[in-house]
Amino acid sequence: MRITPSILNADFARLGDEIARIPSADAIHVDVMDAHFVPNLTFGVSMVEALRTTTTQMLDIHLMIADPDRWALSYAEAGAESVTFHAEAVKAPVRLARELRSKGARAGVALNPATGVDRIAGILGEVDMVLCMTVEPGFGGQKFLDLVLPKIRAVRQLVSDAGLDIWVQVDGGVSVETIERCAEAGADTFVAGSAVYRAENPDAMVNQLRELAIAGCGH
Repeated sequence: MRITPSILNADFARLGDEIARIPSADAIHVDVMDAHFVPNLTFGVSMVEALRTTTTQMLDIHLMIADPDRWALSYAEAGAESVTFHAEAVKAPVRLARELRSKGARAGVALNPATGVDRIAGILGEVDMVLCMTVEPGFGGQKFLDLVLPKIRAVRQLVSDAGLDIWVQVDGGVSVETIERCAEAGADTFVAGSAVYRAENPDAMVNQLRELAIAGCGH
């Protein structure tokens, strides 16, 4: 059970310090938005390069951008250990996943709430992680969508049937109220932004969320 806090809810003026507040995190989740694929604009490659100099923690990049085929590799080259592109935006998913892996990064593919698992069933062997969005992408602090839980179960079933070692990540509205349901459905990697950074002790919240996830999966 991995907790990967999103810095979208952190203090942007003090990102190095904010990351240092969550030493128990399994990775740092960085939401890259381009104001085209989603209606918001956030970080770019230069920010990831800067983050790489401030932390040794795993950098988990989530590309909510219109042209991941063009830009994804630059994030791997900037030092990110994991780069996730959206199924709805990518043109050549197998090629991109293989290119990312050739750079030494884990390749992830993300699904928006309305996108079916059939979009990624044929490329499972090429990726290291499937990200199920549990809110519409674009902004932090949104309410968790329970309607995505059956999709998480479906992704976990696909992964199990294929006998592959693929992480199943959820992103959006993950909190002490929702994380157990996600774990029970089959998720093992959790993005939590506002739940962590609005907590009085962010690192204690990371550990609490992990414990709840373990309880939710039943082992």
